[in-house]
Amino acid sequence: MTASLSITASSVDPGLLALPWSTTLADWSTPDIVYLPKGISRHLVRFANLSGRVVAIKETTAAMARREYEMLGSLQRLDVPCVERVAVIDGRRDADGEELPAALVTAHLKFSLPYRALFTQVLRPDTATRLVDALAVLLVRLHNVGFFWGDVSLSNTLFRRDAGAFAAYLVDAETGELHERGLTRGQRMHDLDIARTNIAGEIMDLEAGGRLEGGVDAIAIADGIMSSYHSLWAALTDQETFSANESWRITERVQKLNSLGFDIGEMSIDAAADGTRVSIQPKVVDAGHHQRRLLRLTGLDVEENQARRLLNDLDEFSARVSRLGSNEEMVAHEWLTRVFEPVVLSVPWDLRAKLEPAELFHQVLEHRWYLSQTEGRSVPLAEVLSSYVENVLRHRRDEATVMGPPTETMSVPIVTDSVPVDDDEAEVDWRDLV
Repeated sequence: MTASLSITASSVDPGLLALPWSTTLADWSTPDIVYLPKGISRHLVRFANLSGRVVAIKETTAAMARREYEMLGSLQRLDVPCVERVAVIDGRRDADGEELPAALVTAHLKFSLPYRALFTQVLRPDTATRLVDALAVLLVRLHNVGFFWGDVSLSNTLFRRDAGAFAAYLVDAETGELHERGLTRGQRMHDLDIARTNIAGEIMDLEAGGRLEGGVDAIAIADGIMSSYHSLWAALTDQETFSANESWRITERVQKLNSLGFDIGEMSIDAAADGTRVSIQPKVVDAGHHQRRLLRLTGLDVEENQARRLLNDLDEFSARVSRLGSNEEMVAHEWLTRVFEPVVLSVPWDLRAKLEPAELFHQVLEHRWYLSQTEGRSVPLAEVLSSYVENVLRHRRDEATVMGPPTETMSVPIVTDSVPVDDDEAEVDWRDLV
């Protein structure tokens, strides 16, 4: 009975009305449902097709659905990595007029991976460490804007590849609280303790299922989030005192934060009355230093480590071949059109869902280093790309909408919202690949 539906959304997709809201989510069937792996949840969550994209639908109470919808909107405005809210569906009734739970609809994050989908047979220690480090960065960013999560876990997080590391995104904000005046140390430590406990349980669950590499210590992996979090939080917030003649320490502090991917919006500097000591402390710290620079120069919106790697290649290109001098914007445009875009467009169309463009470009650069080391020569990028496509990329599984490991339910084919390029546009002059 769609007439009784109440839809809350910033922009209502007409396709929402075509979904079978008069049927309990557990009874939805193909072609509405998309079978994707998901984390453990206290509520029923299923994936569905909506106007050519994939969305996650969670049944819950109307009050909780609206609260989480508003919370996700607040986090998006604060530029925190989280899933995109789509709608709240209330007023659902079945064919007999019986009331059904409300539903929260969020967009599926393309090229994201549930932690269980990051391995095919066993979880290796280095992968586990990178996941925990990514979750620690996310938790610091959340705490920095005054968000108390309350249910930190690998299952409530999605991961995207980020130039050899991972970037973490919040999925479930149901238990979260946003405090305008920031969090107390006790609140931050409580969240961190929840994270440690949940991660240990999740890793032990893998161990019980024979999905953990021998010798891996679940407790040690869980403890890793404590050290990673404390180290990053200290780098962002600790006050530093030094001699007045060591003013270079201010520049060093800024550069250290930039290297971690953060910008300083404001800094407090206090000098002693006799001028012998100076104290500094960052006031406003925003993540995405390299992301913002790359976006400004090229229009590419990528993860932080990917941005750092692409900027390094751009800088090398500028020093090696550019004829445009010190004009950074013109150099960036030349790099984009002569290097980045030809590499991406040269990947066969049927393989483009394997990896997102920035991660693919990073892996091509890694493959170039590997081939050059192996063959003892500087291998041309055209040759590198051919080798990478045939020997590496072709054997990867698609990650635009990731399928689960062989032991889990496999997904049905999904049509992504990518637009094919014209044949002429796809042709690449290999002489332009430097």
